[in-house]
Amino acid sequence: MTIKKISLFALCLAVCLTGIFQTEAAAADMAAGRKKAKAVSEEEKFIDGLLEKMTLKEKIGQLSQYVGRDLLTGPKSEMLTDSLLERGMVGSILNVGGVDRLRAVQKKNMEKSRMKIPILFAFDVIHGFKTLTPTPLAESCSWDLDMIYQSAKNAAIEASASGIMWTFAPMVDIARDPRWGRIVEGAGEDPFLASKIADARVRGFQWNLGEPDALMACAKHFVAYGAPQAGRDYAPVDISNSTLREVYLPPYQACIDAGVETVMSAFHDLNGLPASGSKWLLTDVLRTQMGFKGFVVSDWAAVEQLVVQGVVKDKKEAGELAINAGLDMDMTDGVYNAYLEQSVKEGIVSEEVIDESVRRILRAKYRLGLFEDPYRFFSNERENREVKSSRLMEFSRDMARKSIVLLKNANRTLPLSREIRKIAVIGPLGDNQNELQGSWKARADAEDVVTVLQGIKNKLPEAEVTYAKGCDFAGEDRSGFAKAMKVARGSDVIIMAVGEKALFSGESRSRAYLTLPGVQEELIDSLKTLGKPLVICLFNGRPLVLKKPNEAADALVEAWFPGTQAGNALADVLFGDYNPSGKLTTSFPVFEGQIPNYYNYKRSGRPGDMEQSSTVRHIDLKNANLFPFGYGLSYTEFKYSNFLCPEQFDENGILKVSVDVTNTGDYDGEEIVQVYVSDLVASMTRPVKELKGFKKVFIPKGETVRVEVEIDARDLGFWTNSMEYRVEPGDFLIMIGPDSENLQTKTASLHKI
Repeated sequence: MTIKKISLFALCLAVCLTGIFQTEAAAADMAAGRKKAKAVSEEEKFIDGLLEKMTLKEKIGQLSQYVGRDLLTGPKSEMLTDSLLERGMVGSILNVGGVDRLRAVQKKNMEKSRMKIPILFAFDVIHGFKTLTPTPLAESCSWDLDMIYQSAKNAAIEASASGIMWTFAPMVDIARDPRWGRIVEGAGEDPFLASKIADARVRGFQWNLGEPDALMACAKHFVAYGAPQAGRDYAPVDISNSTLREVYLPPYQACIDAGVETVMSAFHDLNGLPASGSKWLLTDVLRTQMGFKGFVVSDWAAVEQLVVQGVVKDKKEAGELAINAGLDMDMTDGVYNAYLEQSVKEGIVSEEVIDESVRRILRAKYRLGLFEDPYRFFSNERENREVKSSRLMEFSRDMARKSIVLLKNANRTLPLSREIRKIAVIGPLGDNQNELQGSWKARADAEDVVTVLQGIKNKLPEAEVTYAKGCDFAGEDRSGFAKAMKVARGSDVIIMAVGEKALFSGESRSRAYLTLPGVQEELIDSLKTLGKPLVICLFNGRPLVLKKPNEAADALVEAWFPGTQAGNALADVLFGDYNPSGKLTTSFPVFEGQIPNYYNYKRSGRPGDMEQSSTVRHIDLKNANLFPFGYGLSYTEFKYSNFLCPEQFDENGILKVSVDVTNTGDYDGEEIVQVYVSDLVASMTRPVKELKGFKKVFIPKGETVRVEVEIDARDLGFWTNSMEYRVEPGDFLIMIGPDSENLQTKTASLHKI
């Protein structure tokens, strides 16, 4: 047989086999579809059967969530009682953990309630349960989607091992104002990056949904909660619909596309409508336009707060407004249980509305397998195996290292030599376990936290490591300065651990002044006079005003709140066992007066960098951040060259750009290559630049890596005032570099899409 004949035979065989395989694949897909449809049919049949047997009171009970008897996180709420359980009026309980405790509550519910519908147990598992990883803002600075996914997955495994089934995370609110305390819980200021992170966190929490080692996720707080007036938590938000669509909704859409099971409504009002009572938001936007299929839970006592917001006269009307808006579950205030039955009898709320909300909640419980086995999450063996496991501790340390951002490193102060014999650790966070956990620490134990002092001692057991607190987090007490100076004077290097207390950021922790609180800056100034190498390590939940610390420091390290393995992770970075690779996901202002100071601001007719006086600027400060979005140093250096960009997007609307990145320094390292785009001419004013792609790459010293990033034209559109999403043809400036300011540029044209 000739080569030609063999080739022809092979081709025919391939065609035949392809047809067979395609047929088999199609048949398999059809079978899977039928199986899924059957499962859905069985699920709905089961739920229909339950609903037929339930009284109106029992239905409303499924819409009611109560707090356990410990770990209160909000104002006084309606008490959880045995009577409520007996009457079937508890759908969910939050803030109680531990297999034995939850099993006992579930047992009481299953024995005493008539319908024996299992309770859904929830907890604020924000960045771990007993083993804490860095706070979410810190993790976002890793730009490592695989690690962020694994972090959420690990949290789910540990929390579910303690009986938890549902977490109130991720928080996906875009935050452009660092005065707002809850910036610590999100992914920063950029909607593109935040959407990628939201997707990773939802998939991580729900990694094995339906099995007792995963959690239902909850995207919160719907929507634009991160844009309150003056950064004051809970304050009203007033923004355009186009800004809402372009900036604040994309991370929620990413969560929905990732299959998030629940969404939490927000406390604030948006454009005059309280979020927890807005049918436009919870039904028209969230369900109809965005396609959300799960159930909506209120934030803490947010239903009764509708009265205070002045849109209803009493709690009864509050419950009516909320349920008719599409808010399925009432958290902690007992309003639904107290008033909805009467509202149905009066015809103000239809029982069909109640039924639809109950369906969503029963559906969630069904998919968790609770009707099959109400106790399936309660395994003492699994709790003993998974909680605070060595695997989780190791991961926590690695995640913390990847989250650290090196902001300054004058004269290559870092990494520190292992030959150093005398080290001074100074500052209120130097030997503190509790505060390094950050806010929302779930059920973590402070005694498990490795302090900065202990981490350095672990790293250099032969060195003389001495500690002095120096001052407290706040207040005017300078009595500790003398001891700090004495300790520092006898050292070879000073490592300062300064920043915020954990609860200086988080819910209801807005700050007007963003400098280091108390007399910490004075302590820094005093120590600087000694002429010793000064390494300042920051522990905080938000961007701070760091002008003075930056001027004083030889090295400035943003460690955030690193979690359980804080000290070990920081020591790994300080002494060069890990080369820092984190980059900022939120801008650091020079002064508070610049706020809001996000990088992707919209163009104006008189740009601030023009050579004339009448421009968009402050007359006493340049339009520049101290540290921009995307910024972060390494112990090595990276050179960008040979930036290639096609002149136009291809027929599928794809533009593939590439650049050579060379590690020219002395250390192996990771670099986060960032691609920004600017629409040069559009029918609406557009941002000066927008992140539209990135890639994190490892580059050994002395080597060059060709990095390719793909830009999709569908990501380059915008929302008009008439709520039309539009991608317009034209020229786009394509920018690539290590952060949002140091960029190389090319131009590419988009003809159509």
